[in-house]
Amino acid sequence: MKLSTLMPAALLLMIFIGCNERIHKSGEAAADLKADNLIMKNSLPAPPAAVRNEELEKEKSFNTEGYAHIVENKFQGTFQNPLSTFSIDVDEASYSNIRRHIQSGSLPPAGAVRIEEMINYFDYEYPKPGNDAPFSVVTEIAECPWNNQHRLVHIGLQGREIQIQHLPAANIVFLIDVSGSMDESNKLPLVKASLDLLVGQLRENDKVAVVVYAGNAGLVLPSTNGMNKSRIKEAIDNLDAGGSTAGGEGIQLAYKIARENFITNGNNRVVLATDGDFNVGVSSDDELVRLIEKERQSGVFLSVLGFGVGNYQDNKMQQLADKGNGNHSYIDNINEARKVLVSEFGSTLFTIAKDVKLQIEFNPLKVQAHRLIGYENRVLAAEDFNDDKKDAGEIGSGHTVTALYEIIPVGVKTEFIGTIDSSKYQANSKKISGSPDEIMTIKLRYKTPEEDNSKLISKSVMDENKILAATSDNFRFSAAVASFGMVLRNSAYKQQSSNQLVLSLAKTSRGADNNGYRQEFIKLVEAVATLAKAK
Repeated sequence: MKLSTLMPAALLLMIFIGCNERIHKSGEAAADLKADNLIMKNSLPAPPAAVRNEELEKEKSFNTEGYAHIVENKFQGTFQNPLSTFSIDVDEASYSNIRRHIQSGSLPPAGAVRIEEMINYFDYEYPKPGNDAPFSVVTEIAECPWNNQHRLVHIGLQGREIQIQHLPAANIVFLIDVSGSMDESNKLPLVKASLDLLVGQLRENDKVAVVVYAGNAGLVLPSTNGMNKSRIKEAIDNLDAGGSTAGGEGIQLAYKIARENFITNGNNRVVLATDGDFNVGVSSDDELVRLIEKERQSGVFLSVLGFGVGNYQDNKMQQLADKGNGNHSYIDNINEARKVLVSEFGSTLFTIAKDVKLQIEFNPLKVQAHRLIGYENRVLAAEDFNDDKKDAGEIGSGHTVTALYEIIPVGVKTEFIGTIDSSKYQANSKKISGSPDEIMTIKLRYKTPEEDNSKLISKSVMDENKILAATSDNFRFSAAVASFGMVLRNSAYKQQSSNQLVLSLAKTSRGADNNGYRQEFIKLVEAVATLAKAK
């Protein structure tokens, strides 16, 4: 074939390729123009409501917060189950987290509502312990506010308060999450501000180290005397966020630094500040729990401070604090940081009793059935009470711990407990010994921070047949908080609980309320009532 006949075909091919390229480029340009127009359109000021709706939808679509499923405690028939055993809990994270949800205009997820933590967020006026005892035990029984045929049992523990100047020397390691997920205003900047407050409480016998973790872990500040506050604050203030989250590696390094600077008979503690989003190395719940259980054998305790919105891993941090012999707080603002790290400095960081367990034995002549309100993740088997190897909760200096039981008296008709077939192999007649006037016996086991053998306290309780109006502010306010928790959870056991009942109880039991926490609670309940009406 001649070259002259090939040329038109080659030219046609080149023209075709050129046209295609121009069409492709013009398509890209059109797409870019369309994207630019879309960006310009989206960048125009939107009405405030539209902006907020867009933000809410964005938060909702990217919300990966993690909460454990809670199976509420049931009523237990006293003849079949006379004993109720649980570990105490002084965590407060649930309440401040719930407050954050409500103040942002939404109801909290059911898994965020841990009623015992809501109750224990508040202080109660209990008598101080005497005779060098680590705590006092008080009880009060009256009609139940949400079912006047039932009785409500209020149990209070008051920890011995040690003045700051007499607290043991502290060896603290700040373990700070500086991964990319912490690069938000309510995370790392709030962590820095919070820890700066804590640094202000340090004394000359205290020492602090700073460990951080992102893609890997590192020592930012070696153990430094607590009086060198400027150096400690500078190390904290210079931190920046970025990278993935090797939380397990950070925990191991923090414990290593704490062990190297261990103070005998002192307060040795790791303070972890994070949103809980561990994703590199040891990161599964099971792996982290095993790691903490191993590390706590060194005598170093773990306190967990939770921060952030959207990917806050509450379930993970609950387990870490529980297994690390420490406490869990959620810091949603600087005022909460001041409460936890300044006002409650001693109770947050200084343990006066560990492995504290309660066992209640109910008298079946008086009590048909009983239910522990809250403490679902702290329930123990009956035999765990006498087992000193079984881990339980800790009480800090000046801490109060409150627990509530709802009981159904003998003779009251109820749908909360079913019938059980008679035993084929055991006699059905049961002889009851002891005083017929006793409604229950409280037994409590605890260890001092330095010992491994527990001590026992036992106390018998009579029912004084009080009416609700004759009860203390402690009784009515704790009942108000418990009732509110059941309303938020839409509990199967809420009965006559309502926001109106909660407000009625809370408004008549504010007491001195020097810090305004009870008044804030009332405002939260009113906000929930408004949200419910809006729905």
